[in-house]
Amino acid sequence: MHTLKVSLVLATFAVAGAAGAHDLKQGDGITAKPAKTVKAPFDIVRTRISTQGNVAIFEMAVSGKAGALRPARSGKLAGSSVFSYVWPTSLDPAVVGFEPKAGILAFAVTAHPDFDDTPLFDENGDGKLDNDGNLWHSHWVVLQPDPACGKDALKVVDIAEGSRPRLPKTWPGLPILIDSPGWNPTFERGSVKVRVPFDDIGVVEAGSFDGVTAALRVNASVHNPLLCVVDVFKVASGNLSLPGKVGQ
Repeated sequence: MHTLKVSLVLATFAVAGAAGAHDLKQGDGITAKPAKTVKAPFDIVRTRISTQGNVAIFEMAVSGKAGALRPARSGKLAGSSVFSYVWPTSLDPAVVGFEPKAGILAFAVTAHPDFDDTPLFDENGDGKLDNDGNLWHSHWVVLQPDPACGKDALKVVDIAEGSRPRLPKTWPGLPILIDSPGWNPTFERGSVKVRVPFDDIGVVEAGSFDGVTAALRVNASVHNPLLCVVDVFKVASGNLSLPGKVGQ
């Protein structure tokens, strides 16, 4: 996707979730003022990506207790909800194993009680691999706009039937551009943090980012588009301009 088009899409997408002024501070990532209109567990007050050796550290702080709210169980996949803490980035999707220029690469921490999309991992330790969706876990996703999700709304990119795109080794088998790498998020008071190793940390350090809290929904027909962004709770920058610079 062309860079200018991505920027315009992000700016439009952010309008619903804009929540107050922000200050970009060297080494501190993006800081935002608390917003009374946003539920505290999703009210971003700071987000950043730092590096330590070959590890990128994704962090987000909120005005309440991070991870305290998760979607209600609906009992079925169609129409079910996903809550998420998201770091949209300027990185090319090829960095983590997708096709180059496939869309907007974002790192996300999500929870969804009605399905499991981490088939390689047993997060709750009960010996089963398919019942952990309600626990917070991490993904890489590739986003693009799709009018079927709503005006100026984004979706996780669908994989067309019969196509064979380049995919990460830990792709969970869903027909969308999503990766389930198994990097465990940690929650402490008002923050969520994930440590993610990279072969080439320099690529990450050259990138920029933003922070978003949002809800997604599985299409009622469980078809293209499969997973749409339906509610933006807050955008750290206020306009999703990716002003954050990765700090060491």
